[in-house]
Amino acid sequence: MIVPFRTGADAQAAVPLVRAHFDRGGLIAYPTETVYGLGSRAEAGALAALARLKGRPPGKPFLLLVSSRTMAERFGLVFTPAARALADAFWPGPLTLVLRGGEGRLPDQLRGPEGGIAVRLTSMPQVAELIRGLDEPVTSTSANRPGQPTGAGVERIVEVFGDAERDGTLMILDGGTLGNVPPSTLVDCTGPVPVLVREGAIPRAELRRRVGRHAP
Repeated sequence: MIVPFRTGADAQAAVPLVRAHFDRGGLIAYPTETVYGLGSRAEAGALAALARLKGRPPGKPFLLLVSSRTMAERFGLVFTPAARALADAFWPGPLTLVLRGGEGRLPDQLRGPEGGIAVRLTSMPQVAELIRGLDEPVTSTSANRPGQPTGAGVERIVEVFGDAERDGTLMILDGGTLGNVPPSTLVDCTGPVPVLVREGAIPRAELRRRVGRHAP
């Protein structure tokens, strides 16, 4: 199933469709501010299905998209002073923060080797509207097979994951063709000092310019 997803009205109309699809154990493909992503409800069974669809090796976690810092905290994630400063400066936007917490509220399959969960507040308005409407986080990983390039639009997703779309496993939210944008910058905030894991759309120099000593 391919669903229009280019306006706020499209996003609002998609909320009940995605909720029902998640209730059936389904997965979604959707546009973000960087690339198209694959996602699911933040539950163990859904994460296993997402890993199978992507062909991802076991033990490699997915990140979590939220609609607000309040939502992240409601699911038990902990913002250190550095994480708060970075979130205040760059959220919503292409900055992913690895945070402690979430025990008993989020599945351990989301945790990386450092024990944290990678979280981002997306600046893609339709996705933020969708997550607000669902009132729960949505997982995210780039919509490609491991080692293969990501696609800029729905045509590439259908080419790679068409079987899942046709059998009803995958719902594709069509946000049009995206630009060539680097992946999000990734900062580990699980410890007392933040660590830059990946320099992406936001360079280290900009992190330091905006938040000073709280930057990695």
